[in-house]
Amino acid sequence: MEVAPPPFQVSASVAEAPATPGTMSILYVSPHPDAFPSLRALIAARYGESGTGPGWGGPPPRVCLQAPPTSGTSIPPPRLPVLEQGPGGLRVWGAAAVAQLLWPAGMGGPGGSRGATLVQQWVSYADGELVPAGCGAALPALGLRNPNHDPQAALGALGRALGPLEERLRLHTYLVGEAPTLADLAAVTALLLPFRYVLDPPARWAWGNVSRWFMTCVQQPEFRAVLGDVSLCPGVRSIPQQPGSEVSGSSKTAAQLKKEAKKREKLEKFQQKQRNQLHQPPPGEKKPKIEKKEKRDPGVITYDIPTPPGEKKDVSGSMPDSYSPQYVEAAWYSWWESQGFFKPEYGRASVSEPNPRGIFMMCIPPPNVTGSLHLGHALTNAIQDSLTRWHRMRGETTLWNPGCDHAGIATQVVVEKKLWREHGLSRHQLGRETFLQEVWKWKNEKGDRIYHQLRKLGGSLDWDRACFTMDPKLSAAVTEAFVRLHNDGVIYRSTRLVNWSCSLNSAISDIEVDKKELSGRTLLSVPGYQEKVEFGVIVSFAYKIQDSESNEEVVVATTRIETMLGDVAVAVHPNDPRYQHLQGKSVIHPFLSRSLPIIFDEFVDMEFGTGAVKITPAHDQNDYEVGQRHKLEAVSIIDHQGNLINVPPPFLGLPRFEARKAVLAALKDKGLFREVKDNPMVVPLCNRSKDVVEPLLKPQWYVRCGEMAQAASAAVTRGDLKILPEIHQKIWHNWMDNIRDWCISRQLWWGHRIPAYFVTVNDPKVPPGEDPDGRYWVSGRSEEEAREKAAKKFGVSTDKISLSQDEDVLDTWFSSGIFPFSIFGWPNQTEDLSIFYPGTLLETGHDILFFWVARMVMLGLKLTGKLPFKEVYLHALVRDAHGRKMSKSLGNVIDPLDVISGLSLQGLHDQLLNSNLDPSEMEKAKEGQKADFPNGIPECGTDALRFGLCAYTSQGRDINLDVNRILGYRHFCNKLWNATKFALRALGDGFVPSPTPQASNQESLADRWIRSRLSEAVALSDQGFHAYDFPTVTTAQYSFWLYDLCNVYLECLKPVLSGTDQAAADIARQTLYTCLDVGLRLLSPFMPFVTEELYQRLPRRGPQMPPSLCVTPYPEPTEFSWKDPEAEAAFELALSITRAVRSLRADYNLTRSQPECFLEVVDEATGVQASKVSGYVQALSNTGAVTILLPGSPVPQGCAVGLASDRCSVHLQLQGLVDPSRELAKLRAKQVEAEHQAQKLRERRAVPDYTTKVPSQVQESEEAKLQQTEAELKKVDEAIALFEKML
Repeated sequence: MEVAPPPFQVSASVAEAPATPGTMSILYVSPHPDAFPSLRALIAARYGESGTGPGWGGPPPRVCLQAPPTSGTSIPPPRLPVLEQGPGGLRVWGAAAVAQLLWPAGMGGPGGSRGATLVQQWVSYADGELVPAGCGAALPALGLRNPNHDPQAALGALGRALGPLEERLRLHTYLVGEAPTLADLAAVTALLLPFRYVLDPPARWAWGNVSRWFMTCVQQPEFRAVLGDVSLCPGVRSIPQQPGSEVSGSSKTAAQLKKEAKKREKLEKFQQKQRNQLHQPPPGEKKPKIEKKEKRDPGVITYDIPTPPGEKKDVSGSMPDSYSPQYVEAAWYSWWESQGFFKPEYGRASVSEPNPRGIFMMCIPPPNVTGSLHLGHALTNAIQDSLTRWHRMRGETTLWNPGCDHAGIATQVVVEKKLWREHGLSRHQLGRETFLQEVWKWKNEKGDRIYHQLRKLGGSLDWDRACFTMDPKLSAAVTEAFVRLHNDGVIYRSTRLVNWSCSLNSAISDIEVDKKELSGRTLLSVPGYQEKVEFGVIVSFAYKIQDSESNEEVVVATTRIETMLGDVAVAVHPNDPRYQHLQGKSVIHPFLSRSLPIIFDEFVDMEFGTGAVKITPAHDQNDYEVGQRHKLEAVSIIDHQGNLINVPPPFLGLPRFEARKAVLAALKDKGLFREVKDNPMVVPLCNRSKDVVEPLLKPQWYVRCGEMAQAASAAVTRGDLKILPEIHQKIWHNWMDNIRDWCISRQLWWGHRIPAYFVTVNDPKVPPGEDPDGRYWVSGRSEEEAREKAAKKFGVSTDKISLSQDEDVLDTWFSSGIFPFSIFGWPNQTEDLSIFYPGTLLETGHDILFFWVARMVMLGLKLTGKLPFKEVYLHALVRDAHGRKMSKSLGNVIDPLDVISGLSLQGLHDQLLNSNLDPSEMEKAKEGQKADFPNGIPECGTDALRFGLCAYTSQGRDINLDVNRILGYRHFCNKLWNATKFALRALGDGFVPSPTPQASNQESLADRWIRSRLSEAVALSDQGFHAYDFPTVTTAQYSFWLYDLCNVYLECLKPVLSGTDQAAADIARQTLYTCLDVGLRLLSPFMPFVTEELYQRLPRRGPQMPPSLCVTPYPEPTEFSWKDPEAEAAFELALSITRAVRSLRADYNLTRSQPECFLEVVDEATGVQASKVSGYVQALSNTGAVTILLPGSPVPQGCAVGLASDRCSVHLQLQGLVDPSRELAKLRAKQVEAEHQAQKLRERRAVPDYTTKVPSQVQESEEAKLQQTEAELKKVDEAIALFEKML
């Protein structure tokens, strides 16, 4: 039998075969071009052919375009596709089964793995949800509409089916893994009909991620071999009529024609409903508002030209209709990196080569290896990269050095949880060495995620110099720093109170402690406790006075009642008259066989409580200091796990918060409990484990900071180190003056193990030492060096020395503190160290001024004798649009990648599910997200995010980030795109820019004006960058592009380019090119992707121009000193007239008409000026003829009047354009309403005592309202008079 030609291309091995079966396997498929189940099988066969062979192990089948022969039984034939493996062999039918057999072995996800499970999940979803929804929506468009079929319901079902797909593909190229799988095959073929017949461009724009993924898949060679070029639904299309509906014959009756007309009308309504339904975005998400002039939805635009990583992007084709971040940001970064543009060696033989432009070096604040991008990173990256790109474009030898911090606690916690989750093992069960191998394995697999995210933000870092704080080079520097400081006595060992996390079994730094504020009684979840623990209360109890005949007592109060078991004294103020008689007395501890002295100390607040406080030196910092002054014993009652020690039964061994309840009950039993009441307080929480931090006495290593802090403070005083904004200098000095020694011990395994060794001397002449005694500790770069030190110190031979290295590791901030010079190989004198140290600038957030910046300065001065950098610029914190600190519990935390790519409201909700929020906090967070992002977060792109963050960065103020403002900068990117696209058309294919941007002295007034405005933008950009005044820079550039170039100059250019004066047009083109060239260079540091994309499409001034915008010279005021006050003053008349005309047009609703314009001037000189700019006025204000009325000339009747300046009035002809009667009716109604409002305000202000009783803010507001209302009344009265004359 004959079959229709296949709608796909067939290879030699997947070829059409005769219907009779032979020994070879045969694939029976439908010849219909829309038979997507058969297409699914054919594409799977293609993958099997190009891969390792079909998964079933047999050879590729031959294709037969028909149903298989019947078996002669009553069993109905199977549905196509069908796969037969020879006579009597395996026979499989149905798209899912056949595709799975034909798909290459191992490419559907390894059996039993998570990947295979996900593949199966999405295959099932495609067959169960996408196929019915896709068919239901598309079949009516094919003329196969069922009378009982509800098209709106079908389209709604398709939208619901696409929702999970849209969300999954937001951050994934394919459904599972990094290449197409059976999941993608099933889903793509299920959506072939909707994409061909239903999803028009606006609908595809709404489902952007799905559309991007669909186009990516169908462009794969295996898909293209079967499908060819997939034609997408263009919009309104002719839909075939249902079979049998055609009318035979060539002539039709009037009734038939009428019937067909009604049918077409219904069809058009149906198509409109389709479009309306499909233009709805995914559930919970709305399309962002678009500027009025850009009403057309551009659809999803992606860069689909195959470009190997590192190759230059192909920009030879035409520009897409509108700006798309996905299109613009593709391919550029890998090319920049491969060309070495980010390296300081670029363009020179070596970094040592003298550069008269100077050197700029800045190191990145190393993010945690466990970290993912947050807005703090995004802000830091945006500012630092903008500065780096600016310095690089200025021709300086520029290095922005990347690095990553090993994040001791955070990384160890992540790996410990992973081990327990996957293997049920703790680190102690594994042992230190094996555990560290697991950490390194995790780091090598997951640790560079933050680097990929920084690349996504466009950071121009020299990745070849990337450093990790646990790298051998940096680890050697850490050891060297510790040994030198220990030798100098700067590092010493001491037993003091530390912040202790019982969950982590480690001391933690102050920055790792979150302070949770409580207003009163609150129950908190604490790790290790099934029930919540009560905080925010203060308990009062009594101590009986020893040997008191009157049973006298002292009442004390505490928020931590369990610590009374460690009390060693009761303190009162020396001047408190209530307790003077108790000098020399003691109180009896109710549970311990000891008495507690009553001591007198000025730290006690007489006004708080009873004026008497309990003293527990081992578990409170203030008490510890009191104990030191009074030589009190410090009794530790809580061990490293949080259990009670050194206490009598029944308290011994109890967990600390179980002991809290037991102590309270025991006090009540003894009649010593007095009261409990709410008490606002701050609870310290470990930000890693969320455990309550416990102050414990531990022997630790400390850095003596006093002298180093004085040197750091003096450097700022002398001006050697500048701290900007200057407000932070006072804080710097205050902190340095009150600095405490720094605890650098951490009880972890992951990190730099402390190179200190406890010495045991095998000689009876040397008494044994104890851990807290620093005399029995030595440090060394190696154990051999430490042994020799110890032998020399104790005067014995090395064979009598036994060493035990400290098990602890150093605080992560210690390695970060030497980061500016350890990255260059210190202590070795490398080329990089000699060139790039000290650095130029440190830029970071003010919140780590002391944890990191101060320590870098102190350690840099101490170890190298040099400041690590010359300037410190501290940016503000990022808050939400309402000024609130970002918090997961508020639901206002924003992932910058979500701002770049967009995320639905449901997607935001889903992110909360992966957090550790309580159910009550979860609902609060969801409500916060719904309030702040009711339509989700719109896609803004990297350039808009970077520009917006820098525009927000005003010195000294925190940033209240409003995503809608970032979206506004995405629209600004679209303006750049459209302006450049228009300009390229205006320049023409044969345009050749002049060798230099200098003027020809033949420029028109508009040309001179725009060059002057460009010169101003260059000057402000240069000034702002030097002063770290980023809003000045962004405002200047935004204003130039949007208000000067797009809104004014391009409009003035249109009549010139379409006119007959070719010389003027050529000069205008040169001016336009200069604006684009210089304007894009100005923007490049902030918006690297869109500016590179547009710049690469411009012609070059000469063959020696740099290959990339990021290494093109930045515009400098000395080169572009084109300020032209005369031209700006003359052109300002055109702009002021235009503003007056536009105001009148708005007042009288003249949106489409082009009224005549008459300019009444006060003298002939003004008339000459107005005449010169009349053409610009006409172009900018869209008016008809512009006529100059010299002094004494009559003004035509029927004109509205506006004031352009004190020397020129604007008269706009309304006669014939408006209905005077209708306008009068509206104006009189408006007049009555305005007079009523004004009268109410006057009466209110005339009330007696108004000025004394009404708040001044209200008075000012009402005065402004009255002035505004009276001004409106005046305009209404003038308009009424005008229209009355026109009657």
